[in-house]
Amino acid sequence: MPMVEAEVTVEVDPATAFAVSQTTGEVRLRWDPFIRRQGFLDGATAPAKGVRTLTVHRSGLRMVSEYVSYAPPRNAGMRMVDGPWFFEMLAAGWRFEAIDGGTRAVWKYNFRCRPRWLAPLAEQIGTSALGRDLRRRIDGFAAGCADPEVLRSL
Repeated sequence: MPMVEAEVTVEVDPATAFAVSQTTGEVRLRWDPFIRRQGFLDGATAPAKGVRTLTVHRSGLRMVSEYVSYAPPRNAGMRMVDGPWFFEMLAAGWRFEAIDGGTRAVWKYNFRCRPRWLAPLAEQIGTSALGRDLRRRIDGFAAGCADPEVLRSL
């Protein structure tokens, strides 16, 4: 199963880094270049295990995901419940670890493409495209961790 990973060190503590990673609305749009829109579903107002979200990618692709783990300030994980037809499976995880002077943040995506006969090529393309997206996204997250407006919103 293909996996893409990116990491960054930010100069805030793990609780703050985790909180930035879980922002929504206009605050999220300040730092996350991946999304056009994101919000909770089913009446949820905060992230937690079992909570579902709708994410609209900047390209217009939509995905409903569900938190499968939520353990502030260490980690969060999600899985796609419904999304683009070409993903058979998509899951993501975020880990935050205190290091000298800040936090090491590691973000990973695991995925499988369909149809199976096209998967080898689709997964190669997906690894490249998701890898670029993830790098831009974690760089945006790092900028968010240094953005006074984002930090004031926590």
